[in-house]
Amino acid sequence: MQQTEKSIPDLIRDCKKGKAESQRELYTRFYNYAMSICLRYSKNRQEAEEIVNDGFIKVLTNLDKYNVNLSFKGWLRRIMINSAIDFFRRNEKHYNSMDIVYAQNVSISAEGVKNLAEAEIMDLVQQLPPSYRIVFNLFVVEGYKHEEISQKLGISVGTSKSNLAKARMKLKLMLQSIYGEEVKAYG
Repeated sequence: MQQTEKSIPDLIRDCKKGKAESQRELYTRFYNYAMSICLRYSKNRQEAEEIVNDGFIKVLTNLDKYNVNLSFKGWLRRIMINSAIDFFRRNEKHYNSMDIVYAQNVSISAEGVKNLAEAEIMDLVQQLPPSYRIVFNLFVVEGYKHEEISQKLGISVGTSKSNLAKARMKLKLMLQSIYGEEVKAYG
C-alpha cells in the first residue's frame, strides 16, 4: 500500500512537533528546489550542498516563524539565499577576489545567447569569483537593488555596482572565449 503525500500545512505541523519522519520528508520534497537556488551562489556542488544543509537547519528551527498564508517555497527560497550570503560572509577571507582585465566593447550577440543552454550559463556563473557571483545572482536573478545588496553583504553600494559590472564583463569574456568570433559588439 502506497502512502499518500502529506499536505504542506500538515507536514509543517508535524515538523514543528519534532517528528523526524516529517522533517526528512520536508527535506526530501524540497531538496532539489533548494539545491537549484544554492547552486547559483556556490562555486561547486559540494559547496551548494553545504549551503542547502545549513539552510534546512534554519528552516526546521524557524518553522514557527513561517506564515502559513504565504508561499512555503517563497519562504524557503529566502532562507536559502540568506544561507548562501551567510556562507559567503563566513568564507570570504578564504576567497581570492581577483580583478579582471577590462575588455573594450565586448558583447555577445543575441544569437550567441540563444545557443547557450541553461546549464552552460550556470557553469559560467559558477566560475565567477565569489564576490562577483553573489552580487550578480542577487541583482540579476533575485532582483535585489544595490542598496539592498550592500546591506545584506555589508559592502558599499559602489562596491555592489562595481562587482556587478565586473561579473558581467567576466561573463562576456568567458562567452567570447567560447564563441570566439561569434561574439560581436552591439548596442
